[in-house]
Amino acid sequence: MDAATRWRRWTLFLVFWTLIGFFFAGQFYISSAQFGRPVSWRQALGFSLADWYVFALLSLGPIALAARLSLEGRHWVRNLGIHVSASILFSLAYVALRSWVSLWQGTPDGRIQSLQETVRPLFFKTWHFNLLIYWVVLSVAHAREYYSRLQERTLRAAELEKRLVEAKLQALQMQLNPHFLFNSLHAIAELMHRDVEAADRMLTRLSELLRMALDASDTQEVTLREEIQFLRRYLEIEQTRFGDRLTVSMAIPDETLDATVPNLVLQPLVENAIRHGIEPLARPGRIELRARRQGAVLELSVVDNGRGLDPARAGREGIGLANTRARLRALYGDQQQLDLKPNENGGLCAQVRIPWSGRDFGTRSDAPGTP
Repeated sequence: MDAATRWRRWTLFLVFWTLIGFFFAGQFYISSAQFGRPVSWRQALGFSLADWYVFALLSLGPIALAARLSLEGRHWVRNLGIHVSASILFSLAYVALRSWVSLWQGTPDGRIQSLQETVRPLFFKTWHFNLLIYWVVLSVAHAREYYSRLQERTLRAAELEKRLVEAKLQALQMQLNPHFLFNSLHAIAELMHRDVEAADRMLTRLSELLRMALDASDTQEVTLREEIQFLRRYLEIEQTRFGDRLTVSMAIPDETLDATVPNLVLQPLVENAIRHGIEPLARPGRIELRARRQGAVLELSVVDNGRGLDPARAGREGIGLANTRARLRALYGDQQQLDLKPNENGGLCAQVRIPWSGRDFGTRSDAPGTP
């Protein structure tokens, strides 16, 4: 928050409590005259502003607590108990501060009362009203917090929708791009002369991949099972292109298959490993996909034995990686991580860490295992 915004908020805060003070000053001025104990407007305003400026000072407490102790979620009972205790302290604090102000302000008829003469009547006159003020301030602060979170979620949802559309377009460019489609069709044409059935299967896989990309739902997250199914179609085409030069293995435990992951999160990582790690090699290459749960974190890894990090590309990322990083940040904030680091046995490891979200289940016969 910049200084101008902070200054504007404090000004509005002071104006709000001052207006309340003026309102009750008018009420005090009129009611005193009606009951035969008239006071001047200056006296009425002075006493009223003293009351409400004390409330203004104390209101900073429930405003701060509203941001930290929500009455939603699983800890609402504990937080409610804290607020009840805080409201009692709020009421007592008002009595103490207002009594101290009364020592030098005096009474409407000009008398100066001792602290003992002020505290007791003030306690019984304002106790319940003070509690009410605490809960009103807390309710307004909660409403403001909820509105701020709603605005933030709306903006984040719009950002995610934009990123998702970009990711789907990348999947059709190869992410799915013309270069990939050309190579796939060229490989199919060559395969037609050697193995018509294999060429037919590859053409079918390419058609399925395009259809899956087009028919993908607009949700930001899918299960890891669905993500793997899409990735298998893509890898089957790449393996047909590279033949024995590309070996793919998967270490995907059953317990991770129903975890939710960002839609189209793995394909850019695999495509990056093939294009920059495996394709330049003269020797056969290998890619391994790994998934594991570490407490409240899901870890996804794409490991290759290619040529590793290219010093010429240090600090630069392609569209796919940059988009994936931005989508992860939009979905999970600071609770995500995408790292590219050298593999122990050569090559590169692209690792994604996101919060675990899913349900535990036992081994399933229809779950994709390790090839």
